[in-house]
Amino acid sequence: MDEGRPGVAATLRALNGALGRPAALWVKESGARNLRHRDFLAPRAALSAAFPGGQVGRAGAGRPRLCRRPAVLPLRVCRQTPAGLAVQVRRPEAFQRLLGPLPGPAPPAAGARTGSVVLHCPALRGSAALRPRHLRSVLLADHLAQLLRAQGVGVRLVPALTEERSWDVLRQLRICWPSDFGGSSLTDAVSALKAALGRCPCAAACEQGPGTAEGVIFKVHLKSFVEQQGLVGYDPNLDVLLVTEGILWSLAELQEAVLQCTVSDPRHCLPLASQSSCCSIIHVVNCEEEFQQQQLDVLWRILDPGAHTALQKHLVCGPVKVTNPSSPIGADQYFQLRKHQMYEASVIKYGELAQDEAWTEVIDTLTVAAIRFEMLSTAHRSQITLDLENNSISTKGTKSGAFVMYNCARLATLFDTFQRAVERGTYPPLPPVSELNFSCLREEGEWLLLFNYLLPFPEVLQQAAQLPPPSKGIRITAHTETVCKFLIQLSMDFSSYYNRVHILGEPFPHLFDQMFARLQLLGAVRDVFHSALATLHLPPLSQI
Repeated sequence: MDEGRPGVAATLRALNGALGRPAALWVKESGARNLRHRDFLAPRAALSAAFPGGQVGRAGAGRPRLCRRPAVLPLRVCRQTPAGLAVQVRRPEAFQRLLGPLPGPAPPAAGARTGSVVLHCPALRGSAALRPRHLRSVLLADHLAQLLRAQGVGVRLVPALTEERSWDVLRQLRICWPSDFGGSSLTDAVSALKAALGRCPCAAACEQGPGTAEGVIFKVHLKSFVEQQGLVGYDPNLDVLLVTEGILWSLAELQEAVLQCTVSDPRHCLPLASQSSCCSIIHVVNCEEEFQQQQLDVLWRILDPGAHTALQKHLVCGPVKVTNPSSPIGADQYFQLRKHQMYEASVIKYGELAQDEAWTEVIDTLTVAAIRFEMLSTAHRSQITLDLENNSISTKGTKSGAFVMYNCARLATLFDTFQRAVERGTYPPLPPVSELNFSCLREEGEWLLLFNYLLPFPEVLQQAAQLPPPSKGIRITAHTETVCKFLIQLSMDFSSYYNRVHILGEPFPHLFDQMFARLQLLGAVRDVFHSALATLHLPPLSQI
């Protein structure tokens, strides 16, 4: 994040430092009701624990005025209130500082990568048809890759897609996944893994014959290795693994991905990594296939006892329950059903307009948004329930992807209308931000949009991409639901503001200051929408 741009974390650190206490005493307010009186609060209970008798006195009152640093919001003096110490931001100055630069994170400088990670999605292996449960882990890996890249992290996606299966549903959902990998190098790697198995004390070669499963070339005793190494977090039922050529090919592809990561940038690693020459490996897997992935994990540790195999972690997705299915539904059927429902909902809302050919792309984008939000707005460990009834999707629901896209399109329409009015001479062009009068922004919803969304947005993206520090277990938790929830709440507050406030008023010069300040604010809101939607591979809509 730009060091000169005010941020929530920097402001909270400055406030805590002003009280002379390292503990996190201050909290940021977010509710409209409290924001009428204060922006930050040190609750009385926290103060009582930090100061004898709860009396802060001169230790705190007035001192936040000293917090005048580039990354700290401009603050007014502290006030003692029944709730605790309260601080308000100097709002016109905050508007000025936050609406100048783009509210998203600055693009990482060339070569300034902060780590490397391999995201492995086992759902894309094999020949079985994709189900909604597989789609959840694929969408999550795709989203996490975008979030990590936005923070300057190098990402490799595994496995590569093969030509043996149809991947239409991935293309329809705008999932960007590699489809080519080094063939000859992988063949050599598989041969090397076979040789390693031949030397491994945990493995025994299998001769093809009666009683031997087809394609099995080795039996490997996983349980004894797990116990000897003291590995934590693995299923106690791990025992003997029947190794096939396909399993070795999967390991070879993972090895190749790790090699490419370390060769391209051997200097940096994510927090998961313990050595600077390795990249982190995250297996994004649905809960029904977690056991099989643990087997692959342990086998890789046995055959390649390097630092990178010790950095394997498992990001497990909860179950996807489908209600009222007439038969098991595939990912392609799921997409087509949602697309048909979105078309019908759009016809109900927009009439014959939605039947125009120009709306085909709009319907496709709304469908992708609906599915991505349906799959990603819930914490990845929790169960998702898909209701496939005809009335289960709508363009009106405030917690849907379609609602987010609708509000993004409203912003596009607003600025298109303004631009056409400028071309007709109705309004003058939007002045430079340095000439705007942000003291005109007094409406409650305007501060809500700035303080709850524009201000914390870079930190929201950082939190969503944050991976946990090293730990003994193999499971990790990621905040992959953060962006969807952020966009849903932003859409609700923007919609409430937009329905209540008339932006483009009468063309009277004395009204221009307020209109221009509001347009600058909403232009920044539009940029936040676009940046957040980009992590979901969703293009902004210009109309709905």
